Amino acid sequence: MSKIFVPAKPSIYTETLDSLTARFKESGLPAFRATQVMEWLYGKRVDTFDAMTNVPVDLRNWLKTNYVIMPCESIHVHKSGDVTEKILFQLEDKQLIETVLIRYPQEGVGLEHSRKTVCISTQVGCAYACKFCASGLNGWKRDLLAAEIIAQLMHICRMEALGSQRNDGIPFDNIVVMGMGEPLSNYENVLHALTTLNADWGLKFGSRRITVSTSGLAPQIIRLSEEPVQFRLAISLHGATDEVRNQIMPINKRYPLDVLIPAVKQFTEKHGRMITLEFILIEDVNDSFDQAEKLGEIAADLHAHVNLIPYNTVEGLAWKRPNIRRQQKFADVVRSAGASVTIRKEKGDDISAACGQLKLRKENEIESLKANDLLTEA
Repeated sequence: MSKIFVPAKPSIYTETLDSLTARFKESGLPAFRATQVMEWLYGKRVDTFDAMTNVPVDLRNWLKTNYVIMPCESIHVHKSGDVTEKILFQLEDKQLIETVLIRYPQEGVGLEHSRKTVCISTQVGCAYACKFCASGLNGWKRDLLAAEIIAQLMHICRMEALGSQRNDGIPFDNIVVMGMGEPLSNYENVLHALTTLNADWGLKFGSRRITVSTSGLAPQIIRLSEEPVQFRLAISLHGATDEVRNQIMPINKRYPLDVLIPAVKQFTEKHGRMITLEFILIEDVNDSFDQAEKLGEIAADLHAHVNLIPYNTVEGLAWKRPNIRRQQKFADVVRSAGASVTIRKEKGDDISAACGQLKLRKENEIESLKANDLLTEA
């Protein structure tokens, strides 16, 4: 399924410590220099090879000849009134992706010291066509390379560095793989990127603070359960019965609940961690109390936490969110089954922070400009 993109020059973020060490040996370069380069990339987070001041000039020139650092460029930053920021990146092949930085202001703590979560993308577009999501409205273009996934986090590291007060110097607290695309459909590149971010020679970011979200690819969930690095898992459920989920999540026809739930159980048994069930509340689609009861039963059986998400309006889609009282009553019904429940506080609605919205808007603007140019030429 994957459309393979080959860059003109690879990003050095593609390399692991072992692979870079091997490359240095093959090229007659001192192998120990690979450790220094990784420290500059992930410890000091430089964005130029010339900044690596304890690396010899001839090696820096070799690196510049063979690699780039950033495989993407930030072309737009859209800031929300609720301190959410969305960064629009342009890749080498002119494709667009989004990364969202979500701040959670805390009482008595300045904004620069607030808790922060980074939501990263793993594909250009999406092939799974979840009915509530803007990411797939223009279809799936290609998988992101591991370096393109890593680069999103490294850009945030540099962007936020001055305000970081964490002991490890990393200016955010959590990574959620919930942006554009289906992470488990790009399994190898996503695992490569997250393993790099977690590695001692990489960003040293704890796996317990990384959550991978999937629309329900059961075989890949089982595969992820066997991985040695234990990331957290979130399931985009959005329907507590096959009848309702089929309306929202086309993937359910391939992996219905009687296939998905056992795969999730295997993951929880292997990892011993609570998973999260994401459930977008859509008025008159999945917000009935029958759905709430079924959702509570599933969550209690899986010992899962339920994250209720009021539907975020997407241009071109007719659905809307239920009112606050309905949301709260739905949560109460789920909670009555013994499940833990939260209703997510809305973030970034004024900047279209839901997956794919800013990208879709930018693409539509570009297409409009192209059309106007053609009309002018005609």
